[in-house]
Amino acid sequence: MVAGYRAIHSNHMIPLRPDPAKPMPAHVSADLSVEHFSGILDKLYEAALDPAGWPDCLEAVRAELRGNYASLIVRPGGADDRGLIVSAGVGRDNINLGNPQIALSPFTGMPPDRLVTIADVISEADWRASPYYRDWCAPLGVFHVLGADIGTRDGGVYGFRVTRPEDAPPFSAADVALGRLLLPHIKRALNLHLSVHQDRKVNSLYSHAMAQLMIGVVVLDQTGQVIECNPAATAILDMEDGLRVVGKQLEATYANDNRKLQRLVRDALTHPQAAAMGLTEAMSVSRPSGQLSWGVVVQSVSPDQWTEGKQRPSVAVFVRDTEGKSQPPVRLAQQLFQLTPAETALAIQLANGLSLEEAAEALNIRRNTARAHLRSIFSKTGVRRQTELVRIFLNSVAWLGAVEK
Repeated sequence: MVAGYRAIHSNHMIPLRPDPAKPMPAHVSADLSVEHFSGILDKLYEAALDPAGWPDCLEAVRAELRGNYASLIVRPGGADDRGLIVSAGVGRDNINLGNPQIALSPFTGMPPDRLVTIADVISEADWRASPYYRDWCAPLGVFHVLGADIGTRDGGVYGFRVTRPEDAPPFSAADVALGRLLLPHIKRALNLHLSVHQDRKVNSLYSHAMAQLMIGVVVLDQTGQVIECNPAATAILDMEDGLRVVGKQLEATYANDNRKLQRLVRDALTHPQAAAMGLTEAMSVSRPSGQLSWGVVVQSVSPDQWTEGKQRPSVAVFVRDTEGKSQPPVRLAQQLFQLTPAETALAIQLANGLSLEEAAEALNIRRNTARAHLRSIFSKTGVRRQTELVRIFLNSVAWLGAVEK
């Protein structure tokens, strides 16, 4: 989850003027300037967008609270999982990524979002006598602990800890107050990360699903320039067989096709509400190779007032490869239709448009063997004609099985 350290520079940090209606709590150290607090928040929200920023964020917290470590327990670990702890320490002397003894911590099971010190949860004598302190904390020079368990909207719990060695003073009321000011921001940053990460994963799944179905998606901005392509679209454009990108503009090879394509794009840009109204336009684009034309659909993307005037997705161009041949995972096809490997291989060839004789030749089997396989496939799938077999096979989920995770 964390790929290492990444320096975060903010050359344009603007000091925030304190809100007189919300003064800093009186017991927060006067040494904490608005600029310092703003700097910590800057790193915190950078980390929300890129997990590689968490060590720098924790380092800023550690330095402000004069600790020897500041850590975020992402996963506590268990019998089959070492867990994950992201930390910053003095001289970058970081805690191991996992802590197999985390379940023994006196902080385990705390009410969420409540910041406490070690003195709030256990007596000093019991703390010194505990196996967790003796075997884990003492060797690391950890004695004083300030911590909270933070609950996120998905039901997860993250541990936030700042520590000091025994020869340092315990965390003061001012330190605790600062921690409590930071806690809601850490919670928001974690929730923001979860939302962004989930959106990225879902978008990635959609993109790869479309690629498996041989549907290319080209996204244009408000000036008609290409800003994004999914893998299927990239493969289609790389062929330069009827469609291409020239100077960031999507073009068709033949003049008549290109005039129509540009008109459809202009119309979609001129009428940004068309997508909400379900108004889309379609055309076919001829290919110099002589293969079947591309099927193209142009659709407007509803505008977002927050990005008005900025580079934003404005038009989606969908391209279908009518001759493209996909290869679904044989195992999934077998499971779906209860076919043998040989029967599955034949069914895939037929679904890709080959005749029975062509499929037999491609698979290097006799025609009589292919016919026997086909009869068995008919029996298992309940169809009576080859065209029906192709239809149910093409409409099955087997073709999505190779979607990247």
